[in-house]
Amino acid sequence: MESRAMVVGTVLGGALVSGGWLMQHGFGAPASPVDGARLFEQVRQHVARYYVEPVPDSTMYRHAVNGLLGELGDPHTSYLPPDRLARLRESTTGRYAGVGLQIDVRDGWITVVAPLPGTPGERAGLQTGDRVLSIDGNPTHGLTSDEAVKALRGKPGTPVAFTVARPGVADTLPFRLTREEIVYHPVQQAAVLRDGVGYVSLSVFGEDSRADVQSAVDSLRRAGMRSLVLDLRGNPGGLLDQGVAVSELFLEPGQTIVAMKGRTRADNQTFVDRAPQRWAALPVVVLVDSSSASASEIVAGALQDHDRAAVVGTTSYGKGSAQSLVPTPGGGAIKLTTALWFTPLGRSISHLPGDSADADAGEDDDPTTPVPGADADSTPRPRFRTPAGRTVFGGGGITPDVIVPDLTADSAARAFERALGTGIPKFRDALAAYALELKAARGVTDPAFAVTPAMRGELYRRMQQRGVKVDLAVYDRAAPLVSRLLGYEVARYLFGRQGEFMRRVQDDMAIRTAVSLLAGAPTQRAVLDRAAAAGRSVRGDGAR
Repeated sequence: MESRAMVVGTVLGGALVSGGWLMQHGFGAPASPVDGARLFEQVRQHVARYYVEPVPDSTMYRHAVNGLLGELGDPHTSYLPPDRLARLRESTTGRYAGVGLQIDVRDGWITVVAPLPGTPGERAGLQTGDRVLSIDGNPTHGLTSDEAVKALRGKPGTPVAFTVARPGVADTLPFRLTREEIVYHPVQQAAVLRDGVGYVSLSVFGEDSRADVQSAVDSLRRAGMRSLVLDLRGNPGGLLDQGVAVSELFLEPGQTIVAMKGRTRADNQTFVDRAPQRWAALPVVVLVDSSSASASEIVAGALQDHDRAAVVGTTSYGKGSAQSLVPTPGGGAIKLTTALWFTPLGRSISHLPGDSADADAGEDDDPTTPVPGADADSTPRPRFRTPAGRTVFGGGGITPDVIVPDLTADSAARAFERALGTGIPKFRDALAAYALELKAARGVTDPAFAVTPAMRGELYRRMQQRGVKVDLAVYDRAAPLVSRLLGYEVARYLFGRQGEFMRRVQDDMAIRTAVSLLAGAPTQRAVLDRAAAAGRSVRGDGAR
């Protein structure tokens, strides 16, 4: 027995050392063209018959589909099983059946972030900071957000009961609501800021995006708005036709919005504005950041190329491709990249290899240049001229006319985030718990309250109680960031969404920059001139 074990060990070891003699045995025939279908079926049969653990056919085919799409190397192409397809449809339609609560997990409890306006949750009197203790008699402690959402949703007209603990109220509060269709509006915030500057935040390009933007801007104009900040930061995109439709609100007939280039006739088309713009005399600034993608970039790129808006913020995501949904058996779908898209000047903003625009008469004589505000050794990008003679850039993302760095990205903030590590959820719990305690004690009465060193010290103590170990010196150096986060959390729980929004506006350098460009500007040309001067200042070409 011992000698036999030695022989087996020698044979296996020899195979490894010699480069796989056992693997080569029986493969001496000349290579021939591979029949892909036969190869796949042979591999599938061998896995089905001989793999050490049984693998159902359905699993193998699913893995094969995922493997095929994954090997394309395109992060935007994938197979969507029915549940993921349903979530995608919900995000683009903005409709679902439920009670209209934005929720999150805090200290292991499902906590109401905000009730949506006009929904059963708001009508019933649910408030920001309410802690959901049970849903239909089932305890919620330990549930994930997805599990809680699933429990709260259901068919329209069906009831759902839950109990709530409210800060400052001794007894639990029972609620019984009837589910109904909830419409999530893409415009989540609209307000007139100082100097007649209006602000509209568009969170997604869903079915109602154009209608929501049009309604919001019309309403702000009636309230005295004379110029507009259109905030597309954090907007991941959505429906192509809605990106085109929102662009049409700001452009003139005959102006190109976006050109699609693919392999089929349907995927090769140019979208051109068909109607007069709605607010021709309204100066506009568009805000973007690294999370602005797809349809957001179509809108920002079209308005930038036609000199219709100054773009402010940080460089956008860089998704210059379009996807089509192909239904599959069983209720799923393939999300397949079928075209690349280009701005009116022919710019590609995609990060995918090979997605660059063809050089044409629209480009400068000097076709490449480093991006303003970027590191000196950054990859040069194609450079284009707008009708007004402004320089805009191709390559990865929409490059703003005025780059405003993210305040949360400074060295002290990054060091604090690294120190938190896996303790970030517990830090968020400490923020929420402190805010809810202040709400219960009615210790803050003004949304513009100042975050004091004592408040930061109390937050640090609560972090330590939860096992979040961060060096005090690192914490103190990040005081500006900590103060902002604590201020937002307290404002949200004590004064609602509007109170939090107004506080954020005061700290938001991109919004403040946009307001300074727009305030008192009589025309879009004046805004573009101010943006050019501000952009030169950012690059060190001038003083401000």
